[in-house]
Amino acid sequence: MGHLWEFMLGTDKFHLGYSEGGHCCGEPSTAMAPPQRLQWDFPEECRKVIDSSYHVAKALADDVDFHCFQFSNFGKGLIKLFKISPDAFIQISLQLAHFRDKGSFCLTYEASMTRLFREGRTETVRSCTRESTAFVRSMMDPARGQLERRQLFQVAAEKHQHMYRLAMTGAGIDRHLFCLYVVSRYLGVESPFLAQVLAEPWRLSTSQTPQQQIKMFDMETNQDLVSSGGGFGPVADDGYGVSYIIAGENLITFHISSKFSSPETDSRRFGRNIHQAMLDIADLFNVPANKVAN
Repeated sequence: MGHLWEFMLGTDKFHLGYSEGGHCCGEPSTAMAPPQRLQWDFPEECRKVIDSSYHVAKALADDVDFHCFQFSNFGKGLIKLFKISPDAFIQISLQLAHFRDKGSFCLTYEASMTRLFREGRTETVRSCTRESTAFVRSMMDPARGQLERRQLFQVAAEKHQHMYRLAMTGAGIDRHLFCLYVVSRYLGVESPFLAQVLAEPWRLSTSQTPQQQIKMFDMETNQDLVSSGGGFGPVADDGYGVSYIIAGENLITFHISSKFSSPETDSRRFGRNIHQAMLDIADLFNVPANKVAN
């Protein structure tokens, strides 16, 4: 879908265009067959199943608390000047934002690609580490100085990068645990350890979504054509789903989802916490929040 949307935006802007009156340029093709409505004959039993499924799907959709915002104060360009991985910067910002939002840490999922391997898909990076929690606690303690906080942040970022490299190169643990679970089910072996580990909820599920899958235009000079992309729902009923897109050097888009039915979550509130966490961490590198833009 992301690939298709980028192609559509680029083609619409640079190859098709519109007239001064707002109409599509070019002439309509008469060689194409006109659309024809298909008539379907649904048995009554099938109609009931469709109607029931519709109401179930609608109830699930109506419960989604979705919030999307563009973080334009800075992007990966500035983060790289800090000698920090942009992904690590964002992930640790999410940890700080989550603690401010809920007052606690949680099991955090980040998807990592495993394309180095044939038919490789994803592995899990468990972003909530001892190092990241130590940094977050320092940010919540007014007695800690900026220099100490920055040092703790750099240690946490290095740990995150190390874990990401392990996941990319087949040294992650979650797919291994899942394979053990599948084998245990096949052999009929009960494993209390696997049952406990796989039952733990991912209350913060995150993933970076790729941007500019085709090179039809320069994102830096055509910011109005940059797609906001898409997101995904929360894995846990009382958790958040966060998709983020690093678009060029100066823009990051966040998609946040949770459930209205949960009294513990609020997607807009979490978005505000993410925004502030990004600014506060940048401030550790002597870049005041009011001077971060550009």
